[in-house]
Amino acid sequence: MLTVAVTGATGAQGGATARALLAAGHQVRALTRTPDSPAADALRSLGAQIRHADFDDRASLKTALTGSDSLFAVTTPFGTDTATEVQQGTALVDAAAQARLGHIVFTSAAHADRSTGVPHYQSKHLVEQHLRAVGVPWTVLAPAAFMDNYASGWTLDGLRDGTFAWPMPADRPLALIPAADIGAFAALALQRRDEFTGHRIDIASDERTPAEMAEILATAIGLPVAHQEVPLAYVRTRSDDLAAMFEYFITAGLDVDVTGLRRDYPEVGWHSFTDWAVAQDWPTLMSQTPKPQ
Repeated sequence: MLTVAVTGATGAQGGATARALLAAGHQVRALTRTPDSPAADALRSLGAQIRHADFDDRASLKTALTGSDSLFAVTTPFGTDTATEVQQGTALVDAAAQARLGHIVFTSAAHADRSTGVPHYQSKHLVEQHLRAVGVPWTVLAPAAFMDNYASGWTLDGLRDGTFAWPMPADRPLALIPAADIGAFAALALQRRDEFTGHRIDIASDERTPAEMAEILATAIGLPVAHQEVPLAYVRTRSDDLAAMFEYFITAGLDVDVTGLRRDYPEVGWHSFTDWAVAQDWPTLMSQTPKPQ
């Protein structure tokens, strides 16, 4: 039985990883800045140990990590910026090294090790480079686009009006993955350390065009949904970072070996976009009051 420290435990990727590890019988230390949040309470009810930790407080990281076997690490620039993401990511890796953990599984982004020009891919790659340099056994998992984003934000707002608003042409394929599959793969890598140490793996569970996604969403929701291509210029008014990402999706694309992953790691229980879509509580999601833009 492993004791695994999980950062971002109250978020999508960390939460999915924590649940997968708990289901497999391992001990989870869920690291969070908000130990009294409903998400933390939900993990606590499943048997996780909830530990307060803050990326900007190295003492709290050291206390939370000491005694763990491994670390699941996730960083994000959203809510801060890419420079802060790099600073926090390197601090986390350093704290794990100082605590002498035996394995770090870091989630980055598919193609973040290439010249994408996407700021939040580049920041993750800097953390990857630091991870490789500290001497702790490491694995980098690099997920493709998150299916979970299609049930929130501007996409959900558009679906309420029967529109799948997405900044890509209708016929341009995009590699996709839900948080549940990221968590399942991370748990697999943590449990099979010798097999995965020193490897960087782009992961996705399906590939669909926006036109196909609109059709699948329409069936799952039970209402007509039509794809509408959002101009990159509009996205750029909201975020240069996201505009650069979508431009990369359109021009280069995310080539991830979905078939090979499903063949080699069937125990992950990969979910197609259809699987994910039909599992969502669309009546509740569609009835929520849209947040002000």
